[in-house]
Amino acid sequence: MKKYKPIIIIEGEPKSIFLEIFFKTLKLNKFRSPIILICSKKKLFAHIKKFQIKFKINEITNLNLIQNQINNNKINNNKINLINVNYTDDSKKNIITHKSKLYIEKSFKNAINLLQKKISNKFINGPVSKKYFLKGKEFGITEYLAKKMKVKNFAMLIFNNKLAVCPITTHIPVKNISKSINKNQLYSKIKLINNFYVDKIGKKPSIAVTGLNPHCESFHNNNEEEKVITPSIKLLKKKGFIIEGPISADTAFMKNVREKYDVIVGLYHDQVLTPMKALYGFDAINITLGLPFIRISPDHGPNEKMIGKNLSNPLSLKKAIEFLDF
Repeated sequence: MKKYKPIIIIEGEPKSIFLEIFFKTLKLNKFRSPIILICSKKKLFAHIKKFQIKFKINEITNLNLIQNQINNNKINNNKINLINVNYTDDSKKNIITHKSKLYIEKSFKNAINLLQKKISNKFINGPVSKKYFLKGKEFGITEYLAKKMKVKNFAMLIFNNKLAVCPITTHIPVKNISKSINKNQLYSKIKLINNFYVDKIGKKPSIAVTGLNPHCESFHNNNEEEKVITPSIKLLKKKGFIIEGPISADTAFMKNVREKYDVIVGLYHDQVLTPMKALYGFDAINITLGLPFIRISPDHGPNEKMIGKNLSNPLSLKKAIEFLDF
C-alpha cells in the first residue's frame, strides 16, 4: 500500500478566516495524505467548540520523533496532527496588528524545519497580512520563503487547470516595474514554468507573454518590448519552448485568446492577477516555483471582516490540498 507523505499546513495570520475554511474543507473531503497542522492549540479547540466539529486531534509534542510516528502510522489521515504554537490574543476585535508577527514567524520556522528534515515536501501556508508581518519590506511570502531557503531563481504561479498566470515582478511598487525587468528574469522564470508543467502536469505548456506598455507600443528610447521581451521570446523559441509574444495585455484574457494558452506571463502583479481572479475567483492556487518543496497558498487574503460569519469559501484551500494529495 502506498504511503503518502504528510501535508504540512500553517494557519498563518491568526486573525483570519483560515481555520473556518480549513474545517469546512475537512468536513467535505477525505484526503489520503496525513495533515500536520501548525497553529495555536487554544485557537483550534475554540473553533472546534464554536462550529461543533468532531475531529480527533493528535498533538505532536516531540518534533524529533515525527518520522517514527509516521512510520508507525500514528500520524495518519484519520485525525488532525497538531503542532502547537502558543498565541495570546489580548483583543476580542478582529483587527490584524503587529502582535501576530512572532506567532507567524514561529509557525514558519516549525514548518521549514520539518521540510528541511525531509519529513515532507508538501507545504501550505494560510493567508498572511504582509502589512505587519513584512512591514517595510518590498516583497511578499513568495519572496520571504525564497530568502529563507536561499533560493534566487523562483516564480509565483497562480494555477488553475484551464489557465495559469505568472507575474515577472511581484510585490514591488509600480514605479519600479520597468527598471526591474530584464532578459535573465524572463528566461529563468519561464524555464521554471515549463519544467513545472512537464514534471507535475505531464505536458509542455503553451505560454504567452504580455507586453508592458499599452498595446505593446512605446515611443521612448528604452522600449521594453523591443529591448527585453521580444529578444527573450526569440531565445526561448530557439530553446524549444512553446511561447508567443509580446501580446497586448488588454486583450490577453479574452476567451478566444486565453484558450490558446496554458499560461499567460505578465510583467507585473496586477496585470495578470486581476483578470485571473475575475475569471476564476477562488478556483485557483498560488504555487511558488523553484523551492526544494512544493509550496502552495490559497489565493486569497486573511479577510478578517468575515471572521466568525461562517460564510467564507473554502474552494481555494480544497484545491491546494487536492493538488498535494499524492
